[in-house]
Amino acid sequence: MTLEDIAVARRRIERYVRRTPLLESPWLSSLTRAPVRLKLESLQVANSFKIRGAFNAAAAFVEEHARTDGSPHVIVTASAGNHGRALACAAERLGLTLVVFTPKSAPRAKLDYVRHHGADLRADAATYEEAERLAKVFAASEGATYISPYSHPDVIAGAATVAMEIVEDWPEVETIVVPVGGGGLVSGIAVAAKAMSGRIDIVGVETAASPAFHESLEAGRIVEIEVRPTLADGLAGNMDPQTITFELVRRFVDRMVLAPEAAIADAIRGLVAREHLVAEGAGATGVAALLGGLTLAGRNTAVVVSGSNIDPDVLAQVIATG
Repeated sequence: MTLEDIAVARRRIERYVRRTPLLESPWLSSLTRAPVRLKLESLQVANSFKIRGAFNAAAAFVEEHARTDGSPHVIVTASAGNHGRALACAAERLGLTLVVFTPKSAPRAKLDYVRHHGADLRADAATYEEAERLAKVFAASEGATYISPYSHPDVIAGAATVAMEIVEDWPEVETIVVPVGGGGLVSGIAVAAKAMSGRIDIVGVETAASPAFHESLEAGRIVEIEVRPTLADGLAGNMDPQTITFELVRRFVDRMVLAPEAAIADAIRGLVAREHLVAEGAGATGVAALLGGLTLAGRNTAVVVSGSNIDPDVLAQVIATG
C-alpha cells in the first residue's frame, strides 16, 4: 500500500464521509503534560471510522465489476457491529446486496442500523470468530464476495485517510494513539503517517481483555488468545490467521500497549464529563491508555476516538458506577 493508494481512497470516499475535527483536549493535555488533541471519528457518518473503509471497499467493488461484467454481485462481511453498520450504509447508497454476520451479543445500537439500511443481518454467532467463519463459508458457498472488516486493502486504505487529515491539520504531530481490534485502522494510519512524516510514532492500544496483537507480536506469529468480556466490544476477538494486518503492524507500529478495563470505563466517563463527548468502549480505548499512564514525554499527541455507538443503557451504567 502506498500513499497514492490512500489518496485514491480519499477521492473515492470524499462525497460520503466527513472530515472530522481534531480538537485540543485541555483535560488530557494537563493530565499527561503533553499537547493532546482528539481526532473525533465518533462524529463520523455512522458514528465510527469504519465508514471510510466500508465506502472505499464497496465503491472499489462496484468500479471493478463495472469494468468486467457490469453486474456487481452479493457482498458479505463479518462484524462486531460498526463495520456491519458502515458497510450496510455503503451498500444501500451504492445499490449492493449485503449479508452481515455478527455475534448475537453485538450491541443493539449497532445492529438496529444494519437492519435499517436494508442489509440481511445474521446475528446468530456465539463469538466474533464464529461470525467470521460463517461469513466466509457463506461467501464460498453462494459465490459472494467477502469483505473483511480489517484484513482488506481497500478497507485499510480508507481507514488510512484518518492519518492524512491529522497530519494536514496538525503538521507538528509527533505521536498518534490508535485503538486496535483487527488492526485495520492502526495499519492504515501507520502506513500513511510514516509516508507523510517519518518522525511520527504510532502507538496501538488493545483492551487488556483481548490482547491478540500483544501476544502475537511477543510470539512472533499469530496466536489464539482467550477473549474476556470487555466494554470495548468492537476490539474483542481473535485475528483471522490469514490477516494482512499482522505484518503491517509489525513493520509500521512503534508500540502496542494494553488498556485495563477500569481505565476504559474511566475514559468513557471522562469524555462525557470533561469533553461533553460520547464514545463507545472501543472508541475510548486510546484515551484509556493515557489515563492508564502511557508516557507521552511532552510530544504532540493525537488520540483517535474511533466511534460512539454505545447502547444508552450501557452508557448510563458506566456513568452511574463511576
